[in-house]
Amino acid sequence: MEAVGNRLKALRNTTGLSQEAFGETIGATQSAINRYENNQAEAPYRVLLSYADHFDVSMDYIFCRTDNPQGKLYEYSPDTLKQKMANKKEWLQLLETCFEEGTPMNAKLKESLINLIDEEK
Repeated sequence: MEAVGNRLKALRNTTGLSQEAFGETIGATQSAINRYENNQAEAPYRVLLSYADHFDVSMDYIFCRTDNPQGKLYEYSPDTLKQKMANKKEWLQLLETCFEEGTPMNAKLKESLINLIDEEK
């Protein structure tokens, strides 16, 4: 993950903060920051989140999945779910087999799911 260390160093350098000063800001030692930025160790998620929060960038940016500091925009809408929602009868049959009859909580949950199906249409 050499690119991640390079990205971390570049972010810190944009502010002119020393490794020691930045480490104090996020609760890490200067030597740890040096290892992360020089690809001698992988930064734990807490440190990566601290970089992302401090520099207001996305984790996608830190992981070099994009060059846009705000990250990628994802739109996920599986066609199979939309197709299933179109066939309410099939969903109702599925719900009938998933819930045990006679228990009040199951009846409420089942009713909520049926209402959710109706709203999606």
